[in-house]
Amino acid sequence: MYMDMVKWREDNPPPATMMIITNQMLDVFNWDLSRLQQRTSYHLFLASSARPRAALTVGSRKEWLWEKLLLGTTADDAVFHCKTCSLDCLSLESFKKHLSTKNHALEEVLRPQPKQLISVTSKWGKNYAATPEYAAAKIHVWWDMFCCPIPDGYDARRVRPSLEGAFKELGYSGDHVSITAYGDHKQTPECHLQALSSTGIDVAHVIPEVIYSRMSRDWKTWQDDNPAPATMMFISDDAEYFFGDTLVWRQQNNKYNLFRAYSFRPLKMSVLLTSAEWLWDSLLAGSSFPREQAVEESCPVEFVTEEVIRV
Repeated sequence: MYMDMVKWREDNPPPATMMIITNQMLDVFNWDLSRLQQRTSYHLFLASSARPRAALTVGSRKEWLWEKLLLGTTADDAVFHCKTCSLDCLSLESFKKHLSTKNHALEEVLRPQPKQLISVTSKWGKNYAATPEYAAAKIHVWWDMFCCPIPDGYDARRVRPSLEGAFKELGYSGDHVSITAYGDHKQTPECHLQALSSTGIDVAHVIPEVIYSRMSRDWKTWQDDNPAPATMMFISDDAEYFFGDTLVWRQQNNKYNLFRAYSFRPLKMSVLLTSAEWLWDSLLAGSSFPREQAVEESCPVEFVTEEVIRV
């Protein structure tokens, strides 16, 4: 069923509408279909005999309970299709008769159908080259400095060039990159703050307990002011956990390009569909500048005063 739907999508580009009637949307279809919809969005209708026990990440235009949907309907022109034998039957009687034949039983043995969903998107690659509509578009970076701090001995002035260099390697112009660094900047060395601000990186003072509510508010506001095509990047280990579902729902309609960076590889592939992902340390080390130029000359272990903090 799922592979038939994928094939139909390939043959019928949007605008178009899909309807899926199943009780297995949450457990079987939800993850892969959410990723498919982020790349190519169709209007989606859903029906099931019972409500899902948890919220779906795949967005739909309308959902029905199956029994209520059937009230007052007739289906005199239904076609009964045997997928195994690629055979259409025009009546229920002929369909049931076909299913009891030896030929059908033999085909089921010779052509077994997969018992589990074969994910279409799990084999999609990473770090795609920029497509024309995004190559010169704006890029905004939301950087969680609690999860992904500036490494010891690293010159904070190199953060922006490292990111822009990685973007350019994928074909993005890097001309319209804005970066916001979130952290407890009362604890950030003054030389780091000065280095970041000198390269045009905004610093936002937050405590760990509220960082994701602040980031979530900021990226939603940014989307309102910057419609797609544009690129959003999250540097964090926990962004998906805190606002991933909301972002997935929005992505199925808004079509922003997504980048991610994190301090360690996630245990499983994200439901968020990204165009590029990096390990944080590797991203910084990938700067085109020699390592010796990326090391700070001096950064005394002292903390900033209230006067240099911008909340």
